[in-house]
Amino acid sequence: MIAAGIPERRAVWANASRILCVRPDNLGDVVMTTPAFHALKADQQTRRASRHLTLLTSRSGATAAPHLSDIDDVIVCDVPWAKHVNAADADQTRALVDTLRDGAFDAAVIFTVHTQNPLPAAMLCFLAGIPLRLAHCRENPYALLTDWIADPDARIAATAPGDVRHEVRRQLDLVQHVTDVAAHLPHRLRFNVRAADRDAVRAKLAERGITTDAPWIVLHPGATAASRRYPPDRFAHIACTLANRYGCPVVVTGAPTEAELVQQVCLPGLIAGQRVMNLAGALTLGELAALIEGAALLVSNNSGPVHLAAATQTPVVDLYALTNPQHTPWAVPHAVLSHQVPCRYCYRSVCPLGHQACLTGVTEEEVVAAAHPLWQSSRVAQALWPGAAMATSSASNAPTPVA
Repeated sequence: MIAAGIPERRAVWANASRILCVRPDNLGDVVMTTPAFHALKADQQTRRASRHLTLLTSRSGATAAPHLSDIDDVIVCDVPWAKHVNAADADQTRALVDTLRDGAFDAAVIFTVHTQNPLPAAMLCFLAGIPLRLAHCRENPYALLTDWIADPDARIAATAPGDVRHEVRRQLDLVQHVTDVAAHLPHRLRFNVRAADRDAVRAKLAERGITTDAPWIVLHPGATAASRRYPPDRFAHIACTLANRYGCPVVVTGAPTEAELVQQVCLPGLIAGQRVMNLAGALTLGELAALIEGAALLVSNNSGPVHLAAATQTPVVDLYALTNPQHTPWAVPHAVLSHQVPCRYCYRSVCPLGHQACLTGVTEEEVVAAAHPLWQSSRVAQALWPGAAMATSSASNAPTPVA
């Protein structure tokens, strides 16, 4: 437990040169934690010293690691106390303790949402002999945490769930207890888009007749949880309408496992002669980020691509199922669309009432209307990618809506 004030604890943590960052969740959760990673890294840089950050995360979360400049190394494990299709068994978990012990870490920061318990990860780090261990925790962790931060979000969620802190803010507040730089840094999400990924996207778009000297829209109809998926037939209508209104391609993305879903969205557009393109399974994570970075707009369910849009400063229309309140787009122009229901903030992966009214109550017309103010003529008239050569730099030449 914390036995001293924040300045004293910051002085202790200032000597930690090897820190384990525990975030065993999905891609979007890892991306939303990047401002906190940066604060931990920058703390030592202000002291002209080096600090090594290792990320312990899931297989899904690890896909982001090559794009995170503040992360030096990654340990991949689908730990048994987080929701994964194939969670680690007892032997793998015991081996993970040995891996962490061999890492000779000075400290561990355990990042959780307020519905998660940090104590399994704290026990893991305790058994690995990591001397400093920081986390939010609802209950007294005794010796499992050296730095215990009381978790107000669990209490707030019970009485006023809409007031729960944003996930980015929650993690920044956590590390602010052990570093004094978090309050002074830019709090944008961080994801490095590589030049090679931009080049690959240019080539894949060119194969489909899309040039990068004109804007496109990205539409992402998938999500890991069924409760967060807007109906595909409605996405299809939105795709056709946006393609017609702005006279530009709508590129529909998805994982290989979402190929059938994406096909349902694209088919009506193909039949109608609209430029609705299917890129399901055709992009790596880096290429998806590059595609979103270069887009004029993203329309998506609340899923990982929303946070990639925030990191690349691409405006986003977020179809936001009211399963939880704390994962809205961070520090980017956006519109969050949902339908208020009595059962909001259920924290369920599948709608327990079977109607998904918090999403299905949003009409296609509302989505199209929300897109219009985010269609930035100045953005689509200029280079959307760093170093990209656009045919025009004048906002007056940008596509305009078709009535």
